[in-house]
Amino acid sequence: MTIKNAHAKTCKWLLKRSEYLDWLDADKLKEHDGFLWIRGKPGTGKSTLMKFAVVHARKTMKGKVVIAFFFNARGEAIEKSTVGTYRSLLLQLLERLPALRCIFDSFERAIKLLTKSSVVCFIDALDECEEQQIREIIQFFEHIGELAISAGNSFRICLSSRHYPYITIRKGLGLVLEGQEGHTQDIANYLESELKIGQSKIAHQIRIELQAKASGVFMWVALVVGILNKEHDRGRMHALRRRLQEIPGDLHDLFRDILTRDSHNKDELVLCIQWMLFAKQPLRWDHDEITEDVIMRFILNSFKGLAEITTFKLSKVQSIHESVRDFLLKEDGLGNIWPNLRSNFQGQSHERLKHCCLTYMSMNMFFPLRIPESLPKATSQHATDLRKSVTDTFPFLEYAVQNVLHHADVAEGNGIAQETFVRSFSLNRWIKLDNLFERHEVRRHTDKMSLLYILGERNMSNLIKAHPSALSCLEVEEERYGPPLFAAMATGSKEAFQAFAEALHRGQVTGSRPYETYSQYFENKNNPIYLGRDFNFSKRRDVLSYLAELGNEIILALVLGLWKANIDSKDYNGRTPLSWAAASGHEAVVKLLIDTGKVDVDSMDSAGETPLSRAASSGHEAVVKLLIDTGKVD
Repeated sequence: MTIKNAHAKTCKWLLKRSEYLDWLDADKLKEHDGFLWIRGKPGTGKSTLMKFAVVHARKTMKGKVVIAFFFNARGEAIEKSTVGTYRSLLLQLLERLPALRCIFDSFERAIKLLTKSSVVCFIDALDECEEQQIREIIQFFEHIGELAISAGNSFRICLSSRHYPYITIRKGLGLVLEGQEGHTQDIANYLESELKIGQSKIAHQIRIELQAKASGVFMWVALVVGILNKEHDRGRMHALRRRLQEIPGDLHDLFRDILTRDSHNKDELVLCIQWMLFAKQPLRWDHDEITEDVIMRFILNSFKGLAEITTFKLSKVQSIHESVRDFLLKEDGLGNIWPNLRSNFQGQSHERLKHCCLTYMSMNMFFPLRIPESLPKATSQHATDLRKSVTDTFPFLEYAVQNVLHHADVAEGNGIAQETFVRSFSLNRWIKLDNLFERHEVRRHTDKMSLLYILGERNMSNLIKAHPSALSCLEVEEERYGPPLFAAMATGSKEAFQAFAEALHRGQVTGSRPYETYSQYFENKNNPIYLGRDFNFSKRRDVLSYLAELGNEIILALVLGLWKANIDSKDYNGRTPLSWAAASGHEAVVKLLIDTGKVDVDSMDSAGETPLSRAASSGHEAVVKLLIDTGKVD
């Protein structure tokens, strides 16, 4: 996450505020339990102020352990969740206090074990996670503060967020950013330095009017300074005041004004915004062919100054501020500007990105790059060189291959029908390209794999629902997980599993036992049983025996309701589905199989074991009773 450094001569006022000084005063710790909460409107500069505070604390608080977490709603899931917060803070704590490394799983336990160490914690942009998570994290740190005080330890936490959602805390200090004299002076200092329009009387008046109109929103000031500097550079000094009057005072209205000021390359602008908002992962460019300076100028002009390239870890394009994303997504900013985007913007966007991927994948790259019909082993140097050659020549291809199905799936989930896409998708070409980019041999697929299998493996539940043959999810394929249903179960693809289960449910006779049982199961939102990625389907067994061993009686009942297969079939060891269920102690599955009246309760396998003997040796008393009660066992 990229947070701009504080401008020269700004933010220092915080260090003299009574709230900040009281927060640091050890004698007043019991009055506020170490809590300081800084609130402000979007774009006021909260993150910049927090970054300044963290940097200053690490420079000056030599006897204290300073840890920090900056929420990033534009980042990965881990960057905007409480799980990510706790992990990051605990890691920082253990790095700075090696004596606590025996406690690697609990931030709370680590705080309890603090002795002479004093911890100062900063958490920025708390509002960028879900409200329930905000309430949980506040409750957690209130508890931590009380623990620290009762144990005689020193723990302080400084939070920053927008005004909403407002959450009451039992104890703590509060500071509202806008209206602070120091914050107002920061804006004045920024204007004096960055608004390059000279020092005339009219320039002085423009600075005063601009500051008044800003209402303390630093982001608005920075954008307007750029607009006015451009007008001044064009020799339009006489028009600056009028232009300032025309600029909306509301931040979102300003974004709208920036986007509609000219209609130059509107289609490019919309497509760039769609990629910024909905790309599954950051897009890369060829640094040898296009310098960072060139790409930065492209981003500046294409996004009209509302996007930037991050410089933290992997470079990526993102909006300059979370308020821009709010405007584009939550406020339907583009839909209000261009009505054709108002209806289902997210669905339209993923559909367009899907077509971008399809177009790129359709290019002829096999012959010019001499990609062999039979690919080298994924981990070989030859495969590595081949991937590099392909990526150098077609830099977008890997993204297109890995995410075309994702964009189609999200589009379908947002009401953009994908039946035609599912029927016409060039699967063989996709398999070869996907295998080319796959770095693990075990994860490659055969050329006989069905589309349904990859949809199950990659959790594409919406496309599964659009697939005309979803009931084929039970058909065993040449892939390592066997049938598509098991591919979903092996990879923990919960939504895909649910979609397959729903397809099996729809195939049942209304009012039948499997139909009604599944309806109840669905209402209770029971979790599926996962196989794990190490699972390998053996063709020496069948689907029924695996389902019986796993103990998912609902799915087994649905399968039995549809299949005409022999439910008492034996595998390579002579074991039946009943044998596997009994040995695993799955009482409901055993009862289900017995109730069909189509199983040999006393069937003996090649080891001389029966379902009863296997249940008994494993200590499954309820199953033993069920089998004996049939009166069909010796």
